[in-house]
Amino acid sequence: MTKNQRLVYIALLASQAVIIGLLERAIPFPFAFAPGAKLGLANIITVMAIYTLSTKDAAKVVGIRIVLTALLGGTISTFMYSAAGAVISFIGMWAVHKLGPSRVSMIGVSVTGAILHNVGQLSIASWIAQTWTVLLYLPVLSFIGVLSGIAVGIAANYLLTHVEKLHYYKELRDLRKV
Repeated sequence: MTKNQRLVYIALLASQAVIIGLLERAIPFPFAFAPGAKLGLANIITVMAIYTLSTKDAAKVVGIRIVLTALLGGTISTFMYSAAGAVISFIGMWAVHKLGPSRVSMIGVSVTGAILHNVGQLSIASWIAQTWTVLLYLPVLSFIGVLSGIAVGIAANYLLTHVEKLHYYKELRDLRKV
């Protein structure tokens, strides 16, 4: 895979994540008992990036997604919450992914990301509110995070099986080792 093909793949993943994130923002909250909870469907793309790209390139996808989603449909507070959740989530997913497929499945990586995303967002909320009592909402969000993480992991696993069939996937895997 050439450098240009890799850049196009990064751009495609980032644009898909932005579009999914903006569409998800337009959907009303699916969880009436947990205000503010979302499914986190854009994390399908983050998981795909972790599994198909190098760490540096996967981080680029996440960074581009955060910035463009905030610029196209958010505010500075949206950016702060999103960035904190995405960075902590990405680091956690990357670390769990490094344990290897014999120890943790893609669903486990996704669930880790979902829970850590909530931790990041609630940390920002507690910093803004100047109280740690905001973190009492973590068990509720973690339960929903586990459910949505499972759904995202299943979707990403399905998507990865189809990406592996593409003729340039072997080249993508070889680039991850660089």
